[in-house]
Amino acid sequence: MARAIWSGAISFGLVNVPVKVFTAVREHSAHFHQLEKGTGARIRYEKVSERSGKEVAPKDIELGYELARGQLVTVDPEQLSGLRPRTTRTIDVSDFVDLSQIDPVFYDRTYWLAPDGEAAHRPYGLLVEAMQGRNRAGIGTVVMRNKQYLAAIRAREGALAMSTMHFADEIVSRSSVEDMPSGKAKPGANELKLASQIVDALSTDWDPGRYRDSYTGQVRDLIERQAAGKNIVVEESPAEDAEVLDLVAALEASLQTAKSKKRSGVPSSRPAKGAGKASSRRRPASAATKSSRRRTA
Repeated sequence: MARAIWSGAISFGLVNVPVKVFTAVREHSAHFHQLEKGTGARIRYEKVSERSGKEVAPKDIELGYELARGQLVTVDPEQLSGLRPRTTRTIDVSDFVDLSQIDPVFYDRTYWLAPDGEAAHRPYGLLVEAMQGRNRAGIGTVVMRNKQYLAAIRAREGALAMSTMHFADEIVSRSSVEDMPSGKAKPGANELKLASQIVDALSTDWDPGRYRDSYTGQVRDLIERQAAGKNIVVEESPAEDAEVLDLVAALEASLQTAKSKKRSGVPSSRPAKGAGKASSRRRPASAATKSSRRRTA
């Protein structure tokens, strides 16, 4: 069972709801250590002076912020500790907003909130029903691990979930990204019709269980076979023959593939052969690359 990582209370108006916080996300990426070849010894990192080449003790380290290239202003870690937000045990909700108005780009990490104690169940359930019926999210701040977060509390599956959020000035604006389309170029009517039909053909209800992290699964399988002492051979897929399709042809091919997958009920995880290659040419693959190559890991 998951263990609580924080406990406190949701505070809105004059109401306090005692809650415990549990992580709602468990990442399954494979993490590796660096080892010395031949000995298997772990590789360690030392903090070394650029000038003397000697290791520096933690008490002799101060922080430097680069104002300009080569120009640093120094700050002592103790000075920063005095600026840390005061640790509180409340999630201070100041506003309730329409959940649909929050752009997902603002969300960071999600946690479950559970009632803390028997007396918390009634106000907790009341808050769930009140927000769920109005599709509202409570916006406020919370301090966890000496850091202040913007947070959104919302009803989910009959319970409360809290997502830490990015502040507005942390979001990269569209106007600051190069090569963004201006909106002046409009698609042709036939192209738009075909693209819309593809979207309709691939439309379905959201089911997160349909999607799998295939790469991490393959990595874990490789690790298990390596641990068992098996010789691992990775086969490279043969290169596809070069094809040249215009945009309309690519859309039509994609639509046919989407319709066939829709009928068979197979999730469409790959585009149709040739789709997305509109008005592009690839150099013909050599005989060496067309054949399946094998390499031993």
